[in-house]
Amino acid sequence: MKILVPAIAILISLAACKTPQNNASTSASPNVDTLRYAPEKHFSNIRQLTFGGDNAEAYFSFNGKFLTFQATNEKWNVPCDQIFYMPIDGYKSAMPPMVSTGKGRTTCAYYMPGDKQILYASTHLGSEACPEVPRIVNGKYVWGIFPDFDIFVADLKGNIKKQLTSTPGYDAEATVSPDGKKIVFTSMRTGDLELYTMNIDGSAVKQITSELGYDGGAFFSPDSKKLVFRASRPRTPEEVSTYKDLLSQGLVQPTLMEIYTCNADGSDIKQITSLGGANWAPFFHPSGKKIIFSTNHHSKSGRQFNLFAVNIDGTGLEQITFDTVFDAFPMFSPNGKKLVFASNRNNKGGRDTNLFIADWVE
Repeated sequence: MKILVPAIAILISLAACKTPQNNASTSASPNVDTLRYAPEKHFSNIRQLTFGGDNAEAYFSFNGKFLTFQATNEKWNVPCDQIFYMPIDGYKSAMPPMVSTGKGRTTCAYYMPGDKQILYASTHLGSEACPEVPRIVNGKYVWGIFPDFDIFVADLKGNIKKQLTSTPGYDAEATVSPDGKKIVFTSMRTGDLELYTMNIDGSAVKQITSELGYDGGAFFSPDSKKLVFRASRPRTPEEVSTYKDLLSQGLVQPTLMEIYTCNADGSDIKQITSLGGANWAPFFHPSGKKIIFSTNHHSKSGRQFNLFAVNIDGTGLEQITFDTVFDAFPMFSPNGKKLVFASNRNNKGGRDTNLFIADWVE
């Protein structure tokens, strides 16, 4: 994930402060990607898909031909995140088709099996206005966990076909298993932010995590048998107190998160990273033996996020991207040949976060 929640723009905004000029290669040689930093050996043929605004969480359709994503863009009259889709080579019109209602705030869209419908979370039933996005509370950087979020399924024309959740409190961050049978999502229905699964039609809801902390941004493995997610784990009395106090206000502090895996039924939970800082937006490598994710653990300021990969046993950490500000939300195409991600590269020192797609090189 995906991270996230309604506050994707906050994290991007924080990461985008004082953005330097893009230092990616600018060689005119046809053999050199102009959007690729020299050390990014796993990328070739990088293409920029969006040009302006805050664009994030792009996820492939089952057939690998389309992407759904969320965006905030003043030029589109979209003041807070709404859901769009486009072909993997980008949209050709002034703006791509919008799937969400245009009301409230949305997050975490994902194609349903058959690629005719899209799953996403929205606050529009609570209010048609964009909810206020908190940034700093008592000196702590926070995300808002909006209780009006529920999960919906819409067709490609934006018609809501089904509401999958209706319990009080936050329900969001839903993704679909590659076999098309299950959905995983994050909910506060028990008072803490836990992972749940349900059948593709919304039935048979099952809680699969239960430890105190924010469990979210989950994705299934290529064989649909495992999950990868990011989690905070407050341990000390002070950490627990702070976590519970913020959560009671509909807030979380996302600055300390690590990557975890478990079986799809919640068994065999394992902590994969112990890097410190914010480790999030994990996704399985096509082999199922590695995880790609975003992290700032290597940044002294905490404001530089890059993609790293790690083996599922926690070994073999490798840096994948080298933008000087922000790379996140990686997802492999169903055939494993392409990777889509969000980045601050090539934004001329501005605050725009755009979507990029690259051919993956092992």
